Amino acid sequence: MGTGGTAEIRVQEAKNAALMMGSDLLETFDWGDCRLFDTYDRRVELATLIRKHRPEIILAPYPGTGHGKRQSHADHAAAGQIAINAANYATLKKMPIEGETHRVRRIFHYFLPPGMTPNFVIDISEHFDRWIEALKCHKSQFLNPEKSRDYIWSLESMARSFGQQAGCRYGQGFYNVEPIKIVDLFDLVK
Repeated sequence: MGTGGTAEIRVQEAKNAALMMGSDLLETFDWGDCRLFDTYDRRVELATLIRKHRPEIILAPYPGTGHGKRQSHADHAAAGQIAINAANYATLKKMPIEGETHRVRRIFHYFLPPGMTPNFVIDISEHFDRWIEALKCHKSQFLNPEKSRDYIWSLESMARSFGQQAGCRYGQGFYNVEPIKIVDLFDLVK
């Protein structure tokens, strides 16, 4: 549905943003806007793609929500939960899913709810301008004059805040549920 645009406009905007970011792969699902739930069929559909493309990491929305005015969109939280469960399904030999089993090494979450601190920040300073241009490709969502919120300003402010916390100009905060193994302690200060 989207507050602005149509499904067709949103698909084209996603393609434009992917092109801007240099992505050579974009998969979309018709799972319904504001009707997204973690179901068996959706887990299997995504697990099939995981087996096909064999990613080492998955970036997914945080599967929990905030509260009040800053509550996460329910579809984002559901997408995060589907990603977690699909990654699990992709490892199971007896699941009726096409392709060879595959274990994703890590799932990192973004769209953290208010009050949740990321446990690591990626320095995106070098890629910031391209990131903003990719966001602007989503005109019906982020540059819609019918909306009262300046999403680009909000995302830039968040990137500056995460960057300040991590000691860089712009950062993207992520949350990792499991401890990360570090072989060389000095890798943390490079």
